[in-house]
Amino acid sequence: MRFGLTILPEHPWSEAAPMWREAEQMGFDHAWTFDHVTWGGLPESPWFAAVPTLAAAAAVTERIGLGTFVSSPNNHHPVQLMREVLALDDISQGRFLLGIGTGGDIDAGIMGEDLALRDRVARFHEFTDLLDRLLTEDHVSADGRFYAARDVRTLPGPVRGGDTGNRVPLVVAANGPKSIRLAVERGDGWMTYGGNADTDEDWWALVAGHSRRVDEALATAGRHAAGFTRYLNLDSAPTFSLTSVATFEAAVGRAAELGFTDVITHWPRPSGPFQGTRDVLDEVVAHVIPRLR
Repeated sequence: MRFGLTILPEHPWSEAAPMWREAEQMGFDHAWTFDHVTWGGLPESPWFAAVPTLAAAAAVTERIGLGTFVSSPNNHHPVQLMREVLALDDISQGRFLLGIGTGGDIDAGIMGEDLALRDRVARFHEFTDLLDRLLTEDHVSADGRFYAARDVRTLPGPVRGGDTGNRVPLVVAANGPKSIRLAVERGDGWMTYGGNADTDEDWWALVAGHSRRVDEALATAGRHAAGFTRYLNLDSAPTFSLTSVATFEAAVGRAAELGFTDVITHWPRPSGPFQGTRDVLDEVVAHVIPRLR
């Protein structure tokens, strides 16, 4: 099992920089930040952009993977996002993890979108296909329903496939069957938050169902499960994973049973969401994570 920590982009950099350094010093394998215009969990909070935050995080760390959690068509065009990915891959010296997803309702509304859910899913599939091409090819042209591109130069790319050895992992967030198939067909990994549930048991049932669909999609695609990374956001469950050491350990155990290779928790906050104490995080880092790796 590998372990990730999410740091919300709510802090001025003078406060955030030590948190990113500590995430690496604690031994986490990867660290993430939310890529939203406004996040529904903290609609009145100060909020900073993900891409410059990760560029700054890359400058104050050396080893830890750094990822978007997640980038979406709501606030990114594939061509411009390609340029940002190239920069983050270069600044981080190959540590960037590109998490992408359909995106939420709040950002869509803020950006003036009124697409039905099925159209937003269709847009995400087109977004993913074009972005993957932009990160693997040069002189890219496309004429789609949602996006167009005209002989786009991608120098100094490509940063996926070929001689680069897939240096930028594409991690596709998906819960529905169509997007799960997309994750298997296009992605290096799959990410899920499970879904909305009233109880922890109901949430784990959702996660188990998604995981079964990934198994089925992998089998249909003839893709070996061992080479496909699975990330679980532990903290969409009703109970925050860092509520206690026992809660975290039990959650990691259940994730492992369902075939997840990576779990992601959040830096504890003094109030909700993700309300917890630093003591629990320190105890988990010192005693639980080394034993469960």
